[in-house]
Amino acid sequence: MPVIYIDADGCPVKEEVYRASRKYGLTVYVVCNTHLNAPAEDRIHRVIVERSPDAADDWIAEHVGAGDIVVTTDIPLADRCLKRGARVLDVRGREFTPDSIGGMLATRELMSHLRSFGAVGGGPPPAEKKDRSLFLAKLHEVIQSLMRPAGEQRNSGKST
Repeated sequence: MPVIYIDADGCPVKEEVYRASRKYGLTVYVVCNTHLNAPAEDRIHRVIVERSPDAADDWIAEHVGAGDIVVTTDIPLADRCLKRGARVLDVRGREFTPDSIGGMLATRELMSHLRSFGAVGGGPPPAEKKDRSLFLAKLHEVIQSLMRPAGEQRNSGKST
């Protein structure tokens, strides 16, 4: 069974993850460096890490394993988790993949460089209701794909 890790500080889709975890009976780790409320349920665990900038990322990257799910907008964390075999979703329902992460890291570095010169400012707009719906649909899709018996492939194109 996959485990879900939420990079929780500032994550707008925690409730959607909680609902999915209840539906599928999955364990969730809500990792944060501030006090956040999390449901008092056996499968939902709040992990409060020290207040250093990458403490939550480090905790998740150290604990995540192949076949787990990570919810984050942090591209370097996504890269670390992909390297450990996890599936990684952002809060708008986009999945980070080994094929896409290199370009995302390069774009992040370029934007950071441009921000340091004042050429661009701000970040992405806040998540909207449609983003939450897209996230939830993708989360269900990923959970279902991970829970399918080994060898069962959807739309594999192979005849059996």
